[in-house]
Amino acid sequence: MSHPLFPGTREHRISHDGAEIFARVGGNGPPLLLLHGFPQTHANWHKVAPALMQRFTCVLPDLRGYGYSSCPPNDTTNRPYSKRVMAADMIALMGSLGHQRFAAAGHDRGARVTYRMALDHPGTLTCAALLDIVPTHAMWHGMNRALAMKVYHWLFLAQPNPLPEMLIERGPIGFLDYTLASWTKARDLSCFDAEALAEYRLHYAIPEHIHATCNDYRAGQTCDLADDEARPCGRRKIKCPVLVISGDAGIPAHHSDTVETSDPVSVWRQWCENVRGGAIDSGHFLMEENPQAFLAALLPFLDAHAV
Repeated sequence: MSHPLFPGTREHRISHDGAEIFARVGGNGPPLLLLHGFPQTHANWHKVAPALMQRFTCVLPDLRGYGYSSCPPNDTTNRPYSKRVMAADMIALMGSLGHQRFAAAGHDRGARVTYRMALDHPGTLTCAALLDIVPTHAMWHGMNRALAMKVYHWLFLAQPNPLPEMLIERGPIGFLDYTLASWTKARDLSCFDAEALAEYRLHYAIPEHIHATCNDYRAGQTCDLADDEARPCGRRKIKCPVLVISGDAGIPAHHSDTVETSDPVSVWRQWCENVRGGAIDSGHFLMEENPQAFLAALLPFLDAHAV
């Protein structure tokens, strides 16, 4: 089935490791995996998808626990919601479509899945674009007063069940709208298409998805951080070409007193053999706030490396 936000696409589903993964597929050319972040779904790509689908076969999944994908049970380790497991979901998804090697672009949580995929499955990605993040290791080890105030949700959502779920379920749409607006440069919802915003609200209002997204952040505070810390400093770098695009008012921005997050490209040089990038005029939601500048930064990189 096509969708008004993604005309000419088809739906695809697979079962993997206890989860059902939904994806939308469209376009022609080399394969390109596009991953969303919190608190969104694959709909966050709708403004840039037409241009990308002219050049690439685009695969737009919902991560486990988000959107039209299922919410598998968690356990005491939080491993079922780790980026390592989510990366394995994506490898299986792309394999089911016949793509053993592909390019990937990930935003927010999706970018964390992307860099974990590059580390755990070397040789699979032709290139990777990491959008408005620094590594999980840098976020937690650089967590000072200023950063904690900006990313309070990292600490809040990671609290043990049922505290964040209980509070969010009292007003999920209010929490969603406040979160989205607060991370834009304009500090409002004006950049979000009404139909895309309706998609985000539809899924986030479901208690199972609230619980699953909290599990995502619980994994970030536990096994994701441990997986980053297990990588010896200066070793096991990402080998494929990497592009880092941040918003000049995005989440990593304006933390000059936080060395670990003040310059995303410099941080990623510690993790990547070949990295470039910079900032565009945007808050956190690059593709929806400034799609033209985003595409101007991304397309030359993909044209050079995605084949």
